[in-house]
Amino acid sequence: MQVGIQFFPDIGPDQKSARDYWQEALHLVGLVDHYGYSHVRTIEHYFNAYGGYSPNPMIFLAAAAQITCTARLVTGAVLPAFNNPLKLAGEIAMLDALCDGRLDVGFARAFLPHEFAHFGVALDDSRARFDEGMEQVRRLLEQETVTATGRFHSFRDVTSLPRPTQLPRPPFYVAALASKDSFERTGTAGHGIMAIPMAGGAMAELVGTYREAWKRAGHPGRGTVMLAFHMLCHEDQTAAERIAHDPLERYLRSLVAAASAWTSGTSSADYKGYDQVIAALARETFETQVEKCAAWVGTPERILDTIATYQHQVGGFESASLQVNFNDVPLAAAEASMRLFGERVLPKLAHT
Repeated sequence: MQVGIQFFPDIGPDQKSARDYWQEALHLVGLVDHYGYSHVRTIEHYFNAYGGYSPNPMIFLAAAAQITCTARLVTGAVLPAFNNPLKLAGEIAMLDALCDGRLDVGFARAFLPHEFAHFGVALDDSRARFDEGMEQVRRLLEQETVTATGRFHSFRDVTSLPRPTQLPRPPFYVAALASKDSFERTGTAGHGIMAIPMAGGAMAELVGTYREAWKRAGHPGRGTVMLAFHMLCHEDQTAAERIAHDPLERYLRSLVAAASAWTSGTSSADYKGYDQVIAALARETFETQVEKCAAWVGTPERILDTIATYQHQVGGFESASLQVNFNDVPLAAAEASMRLFGERVLPKLAHT
């Protein structure tokens, strides 16, 4: 199993400036090569403390690429609903060149109603925009000259520059939250899946759906599952829980607040059951996340036990993407956590 780090800013200017947040993130990226973390990842969100410091993941990943020489750079994920595929394809290939072919591209539908409202994009167009945009980006990267007539974007005889460094293009992932259909579609298409195990036991079924669709489609192997976890590693279990408890609680509340429109009347055929998903997340706590193995908090030994338990529960997964500075975890604590995890946990995961 490979393990990387991800940055999901969950703060606003009243807590920490964007300058301080990203400078601290780059400092943590400086530990990646020494300890063998496999990737660096960040997200695309807008307008809100929940993710809003990262409107373009490729900007940060371009900076991170100059610090780490070995890790993959992962968009986790870009949002076709809010991007022109011509621009997105060019930026992807540029970043692939800057990182010498170490880019993995994650795509997502987006799920926060306020983002759709501000961009003037209909929630009911989410699936169609995602499918069309991702397919157009794929063609622009793989083919020299592309003509496309779409519902949202059309173009004729376009050669996207620069051309990708990785041929025919960087690997693709699809980010999914709780939709069985999304996991099935992704497996059928032969892309990696990015998911968040906040849903607890449901993740085993969703991963199984992805694996089965992958196999039915005739793809070699069994696909790639990347799961995101909060992580705080410390020599003392009580200290680890004390440091992680409040930031994780604030992270959960921030997520629920950002998505609260789903539980207050907003609905869309493209997001069936999201009112229930967000209502369930509103009941989550630090304790329930630890119990479900969605948060890895404690001593190296405790975290190794947690990983083994969760691997068994979901039938194995290929990559863990760790949030190490979630919400307002102090930089010193995040750095110490990464170092201890790198020294005492990563070596034992290398062959699992």
